[in-house]
Formats: sequence, structure tokens, C-alpha cells
Amino acid sequence: MGCKYSKKVINKVPGYEEPIVLASQTPCEYPSSAVNVSEVEALYELYKKLSNSIIADGLIHREEFQLALFRNKNKRNLFADRIFDLFDIKKNGVIEFGEFVRSLGVFHPDASMEDKIKFAFRLYDLRQTGYIEREELKEMVLALLHESDLVLSVDIVESIVDKTFSDADTKGDGRIDQDEWKAFVSKHPSLIKNMTLPYLKDITLAFPSFVVNSEVDDADVCV
Repeated sequence: MGCKYSKKVINKVPGYEEPIVLASQTPCEYPSSAVNVSEVEALYELYKKLSNSIIADGLIHREEFQLALFRNKNKRNLFADRIFDLFDIKKNGVIEFGEFVRSLGVFHPDASMEDKIKFAFRLYDLRQTGYIEREELKEMVLALLHESDLVLSVDIVESIVDKTFSDADTKGDGRIDQDEWKAFVSKHPSLIKNMTLPYLKDITLAFPSFVVNSEVDDADVCV
């Protein structure tokens, strides 16, 4: 079965990719975890709002990403910085539409738990060594406490980090690999609760204006 493309004329942002192409890049045999065409079109509406919130150039800059997450472009946060860096696949300092959709897909409620665990591992692997080291874990714990406005003594923070790290580092080699991380998260699923954004399930309801007249049939994505 072939794919048909929408004939709709829209004002495209830089780096725009056709929704039907983006949607087709999730294997068709796993539709429950796919971002469908209608959802991609709705995400385009969201993307346009975010990418023009501060700098009207159709690209999401770090400040716009901060503003979207915290309603404050000046409130720097380690988590937001790491997520931005992972979304910025081309490493050119901005998030383009295709990068936005591909990266956001892992936060979809229907995305696999394995993909969420892998993404979270990359989030904690601050130095991109392929392992989570104690200092990286400590930085994340401190960022979490700061975001929650919790002030704990140095001794308590060190105790939390030591206990968490020793529980996860089952091989005792001073670093957490992907297998250890997966096993640890399986015991403590709350660690990745923020890896699911429920509103993505109903994104077409939040941004219906572009989607309602879509000429692309989601069934036509599969070849």
C-alpha cells in the first residue's frame, strides 16, 4: 500500500519535515508505541508556539526550552539542560522540528519502558562515558533537591548518594552500567516517572486547528 501526502499548504519552519515521514519512522508493526500523523501535526502546532516564544525564527533555543518547562527563561536547570542537549541531535544549539518529534516520542505514554530507561540513563550520564559515576549521580540529586526547594545538610546528601549508588552499583566497580541501571530502575520505577508526559496522549485535542482538516490518513503511513 502506498502513502499519500497532504496537499495542505502551511507556513513551514526551518528544518521542517513532513508529518507522514516522521510518523513512518516508528515501526508500523508496533502501532501502540508509534506517534501517528495526527499527533505529529499537533506537535507541529506546539513546536511553532515554543519556537517563536522568545526568538521568532521557528527554532527552539535553550531559553525557549527553559521558558516552556519553567515559565522562566532565566531559570537554569541541570535536567532541562541535559534534555535540551539530548534533543539537539545535530548539536547546533537549537532544536529543529524533526529533532523535537523524534526525541519527544520517548515521553509518549505508549513508548516502551525500555526506551524510557535508556533515555534516562543518557540523561544521568552527564560526561557521556557510557556509565553513571558517583559524582554524576550526586549532581543529579543536588539538582532534584534544588528544584524541590529542599535544603539538606552535606552529610545527609552524601548519605543519600552513597546509599543510592551502592544499591545500583551491584558489580561494585564504582560505576553504573546500563544493565545495572535497568535493574535498579525496575526496582524503583519512580525514578523515571517524569519520562512520561500524559498530555501527549491527547495532543490532538490540545492543538486541533491544524489536525482537524488533515488529508493524511494514519493508515497510509505503512508501506
